[in-house]
Amino acid sequence: MFRLDADRPVTFCDGLRRRDFLHMGSLPALGLGMPGFMGLKAMGATGKGKRDMNCILLMLVGGPSQLDTWDMKPNAPVEIRGPYKPIKTNVAGIEISENFPRMAKHADKFALIRSVHHTAAAVHDTGHQMMQTGRLFQGGVEHPHFGCVLGKLKGPKGDVPPHVLLPRPIGNTGGNMPHGQNAGFLGKAHDPFVLNADPADPNFRVPDLLPPDYLSAMRVDRRKNWREAIDKEVSKFETSPEARLLDSTFHQAYTLMSSQKAREAFELHREPEKVREKYGNNRFGQSCLLARRMIEAGVRFVTVNMFETVFDEITWDIHGSKPFSPISCYRDLVGPMFDMAYSSLLEDLAERGLLSETMVVGAGEFGRTPKVNPAGGRDHWPQVWTMHVAGGPFKGGQVVGSSDEIGAYPRDTPVTPGMIAATIYKGLGIDLETELPGAQGRPIPLVDRGVEPIHQLFA
Repeated sequence: MFRLDADRPVTFCDGLRRRDFLHMGSLPALGLGMPGFMGLKAMGATGKGKRDMNCILLMLVGGPSQLDTWDMKPNAPVEIRGPYKPIKTNVAGIEISENFPRMAKHADKFALIRSVHHTAAAVHDTGHQMMQTGRLFQGGVEHPHFGCVLGKLKGPKGDVPPHVLLPRPIGNTGGNMPHGQNAGFLGKAHDPFVLNADPADPNFRVPDLLPPDYLSAMRVDRRKNWREAIDKEVSKFETSPEARLLDSTFHQAYTLMSSQKAREAFELHREPEKVREKYGNNRFGQSCLLARRMIEAGVRFVTVNMFETVFDEITWDIHGSKPFSPISCYRDLVGPMFDMAYSSLLEDLAERGLLSETMVVGAGEFGRTPKVNPAGGRDHWPQVWTMHVAGGPFKGGQVVGSSDEIGAYPRDTPVTPGMIAATIYKGLGIDLETELPGAQGRPIPLVDRGVEPIHQLFA
């Protein structure tokens, strides 16, 4: 709960004690504490793309196996091809795993990229960084997430933040490194709005968007007038950099908490039960439904983490033994979960006329080893994997690139995370020659020089 109505008198000194006038309880709906709250205000240049494009990024945490999902090798030896069979899609010549029967009916809407790869360490955190920023963090420089860059350049639309992350940030995946889900060198003011709640919980609500029940209308009004009251007592504080940042974000914080439109966007109970069931009554399914509602409400970029960790939870991370997942989970849980949510998301966006202005990007952080390991699973393999894109300017019903006969390395059209970044930025209408303000004002190019988007994807 974000309280602006402290009863105690306020005295400021060199130590700057904001606790005396800002009572911070839980701020899950406003990011990770005050820094996350500051991220609601995204200031900067306005993008000049011809279309105001949105994006939903589905992070398939754990690293889906290319051989058991979207790049099957049915003619390879059994220890390579795995336990699943390919099925036809509604596009001639494109086949995917039998674990995605609904997705197969929408192949005309999405494109598969079967030659994604990188040469960095085969750890989850590294892949998360590269697939959400386009770069590896090096030399102490944390690069910003795509959605944070969009928020910086184009700012919010109306009362909602430009970038929302659902349901929670990626947690421990073994590397103890950043995952690329914040604003990095752009600063905390451009961090995403983090839900930090499970939308599949029967008691799900976002209380920090609503004034606390005990507040009367008079006290709510006092919140709005808080800045004027502070002005009279803390002129010294007003000259500090932190105060100027707080001043620039206060209005939007109040607007967000009091906005009917923002509140309604989070109210999943407004959806018919049949719609909620279609997405799947689980955290990922309901997060995808919430992502659709966010786009409808005016959010520019939504990141959905399918999982938060790879330990002691069934995920795409199929090493075959505990604390990881067995390969059978693709058939029993993970595959059906993704199939329902992803297919429903594409269907809903198309039916509501939003798919043409909303890119839907599904990506893991790496692939899996071609050969099944002794535990019956597959291990980390960044040498090649498959991702998919749909909606917006992307041309569906096609396959970009291919892997070799055992799904081990790109055979043609190798695609790097940097190229994925350039493709997403191009789709969002952002000039690839844009430079972002780094530390000490040093300009940092949006993408590395010479990196091109995947031109084949654009209709």
